[in-house]
Amino acid sequence: MIDLHSHSNISDGLFSPTELVAHAAEHGVSVLALTDHDDISGLSEARQAAHLHGIQLINGVEISVTWKKRTLHIVGLNVDVDNEALKTGLAAVRQSRLDRAKQMAAGLEKSGIHGSFEGASAYAKQSILTRMHFARFLVEHQYAKDPKSVFKKYLVKGKPGFVDHQWMDLESAVSLIVNAGGVAVLAHPGRYDIRRTNMLLLLEEFRALGGSAIEVVTGSHTAAQYVEYAKYAQLFGLKASQGSDYHGKGISFMEMGRLPALPSGCVPVWQDWANLQDLSIQDSSSVTDVPNVKLS
Repeated sequence: MIDLHSHSNISDGLFSPTELVAHAAEHGVSVLALTDHDDISGLSEARQAAHLHGIQLINGVEISVTWKKRTLHIVGLNVDVDNEALKTGLAAVRQSRLDRAKQMAAGLEKSGIHGSFEGASAYAKQSILTRMHFARFLVEHQYAKDPKSVFKKYLVKGKPGFVDHQWMDLESAVSLIVNAGGVAVLAHPGRYDIRRTNMLLLLEEFRALGGSAIEVVTGSHTAAQYVEYAKYAQLFGLKASQGSDYHGKGISFMEMGRLPALPSGCVPVWQDWANLQDLSIQDSSSVTDVPNVKLS
């Protein structure tokens, strides 16, 4: 009933904020964080819809970060949407996204795919341009059968639409979130191509900069990874978060309302949130049928 990672069409989701909240309500979610990429402009609309559906909305955002030449995502929860530094910082990231989109389109143009910038922009409408918008354009024009195929064929390193982009540094992203009164969460760590040594370095640096939570249960993690990242959370004294990372039908790892409980021993990121104290929320409980994963 708690989902702390989701996207609307303000970034790369399919639903408007209103539609996303309604979908969450239909699937049994009672606490929802809208965490659009580098943008908080959908939160006002989402809050109105949440009031109508009896859902508690958590102000969220997902910031793109470059760390050791890798792209990571940091989710901010319970951020102050009126914080000027946060708004200014996110505006700068959105401009860099637009610059990247133009470079992506130029690369696709050279490979014989014309009109991708305009096509992706049509999908994005007034929202930020993301790789998913390019993927949807390429699927529509039959360059690939689905978005996942598009990424493999056109948008990853070595492919025509790939752009080696420099996002915000980790320190700046965490600082923006923390100074806006929020909680910085390392999003879906199992998706990053990072071996154990670098994961330990990342978590040590993240914690030292003010990061305080890690997504343990998330749509793209396997059952074994739930346990693996629960152990990392315990090792570094980080709280555990959970979220479907829902984007819409056909482009999501998991449907809303299907998240399992956090593994035993996790400290939920929402544990001390005053605005949730009156809710009968799920406790951390053991995930069954999960193999024991050792970090050493």
